[in-house]
Amino acid sequence: MSNTNSYESPFCTRYASEEMQYIFSADKKFTTWRKLWIALARAEMKLGLPVTEAQVKQLEEHINDVDYEMAAEREKITRHDVMAHVFTYGQACPDAAGIIHLGATSCYVGDNTDVIIMRDALNVVRRKLINVMNNLASFADKYKEMPCLAYTHLQPAQLTTVGKRATLWLNELLMDFEDLEYRISTLKLLGSKGTTGTQASFMELFEGDTDKIKELERMIAEEMGFDSVVPVSGQTYSRKVDSQVLSVLSGIAQTCSKFSNDMRLLQSFKEMEEPREKKQIGSSAMAYKRNPMRCERITSIARYVMIDSLNPAFTAGTQWFERTLDDSANKRISVAEAFLGVDAILNIMMNVTDGLVVYPEIIRRRVMAELPFMASENIMMDAVKKGGNRQELHDKIMDYSMIAGEQVKVYGKDNNLCDLILDDPMFMITKDELDAVLKPESYTGRSSQQVDEFLSECINPILEANKDILGENFEMKN
Repeated sequence: MSNTNSYESPFCTRYASEEMQYIFSADKKFTTWRKLWIALARAEMKLGLPVTEAQVKQLEEHINDVDYEMAAEREKITRHDVMAHVFTYGQACPDAAGIIHLGATSCYVGDNTDVIIMRDALNVVRRKLINVMNNLASFADKYKEMPCLAYTHLQPAQLTTVGKRATLWLNELLMDFEDLEYRISTLKLLGSKGTTGTQASFMELFEGDTDKIKELERMIAEEMGFDSVVPVSGQTYSRKVDSQVLSVLSGIAQTCSKFSNDMRLLQSFKEMEEPREKKQIGSSAMAYKRNPMRCERITSIARYVMIDSLNPAFTAGTQWFERTLDDSANKRISVAEAFLGVDAILNIMMNVTDGLVVYPEIIRRRVMAELPFMASENIMMDAVKKGGNRQELHDKIMDYSMIAGEQVKVYGKDNNLCDLILDDPMFMITKDELDAVLKPESYTGRSSQQVDEFLSECINPILEANKDILGENFEMKN
């Protein structure tokens, strides 16, 4: 542990990757501020303001050597973080000190950096999400024909297949992926809008030349890797952007929570399990236990992210006119932690979906215990075809089902519905005929075909388009 006498976020010490932590680090933030100041200075130089190539070059030479102690001391005096860093940058670049931040307001670096950070973080989320989708696609294809119980109200209903159930998880990830793609593609920089969004300071600098002001924003956006800037704003970009981004993250958390809860139930049924390390301990007291610890962690962190996503919604709804500062403290916590949380979730999802354990014999046994009930309608229809009375057969099936249910639930015995039917001449069915009816593969509908169609039409094109980033995995360390 790096610090044992004060609070440290578990996202940093336990859950989130170093890659995602860096994106929300001080180094990333303040070097991006400097890159934005360089983009501003370069554009102003090219558009005719008194900024020289030498000044821009000096700024470029000092992107990474941020003197954090100097900035902290200066902020104590100014009570303004941006001006403290303008001063600190100017000390490192004395020839350019006079043109740093020319015409800009604090949100030029603050808000534009926030957008850049969210874009970079969304791309990490995208990469990991695609790898989880790839794992589940392989799993769905492998088990597309294996019958298993399907549930409504957590009660056995009909049969599905193990692979078809996986497509339900995968389809929700696909929905998240589509939301994510849209959000990344429509993310825009704030640009250089000025104190209340009117660009009045730039009108002064460029002597009313609106074409140059618009070109300034275009050049800055291009240098920072964006196609465009927001068309209108107050001092800040609309805080709805944060809310929209965290809504996507919340959606991913919801999907992963659904998956993890299903897996926890399946592990309780002993049908499937998450991967297990050889020396993993399930319980300090009960050595035999296999706890779904990773899926429980997914559930836990997902719950945090879903609740956290409400913060930007309230912030967006309480901004006054062109801006207030009640967003700042909340924003720097809620946005970062939502990304760190989803990063942690997807790391575990990559680990779990890459090593899912299936127990076919348990699955088959559980299917066969319920199949007589599910097959009863087919048995009844076959008897009707042989001349039986549908209503009388239905009444008999209902009576026998109650008796068989009692045998299972009250006396703990095996399901004897089939024996009752075989012993009743009304059903006109032999043992061989009944065995043929009790074939689980006959009760899975189009499950296998649905898996093939879904993968080929919806998932494989995405995986093929992103094949260069596939194959990522994550090793659990705690």
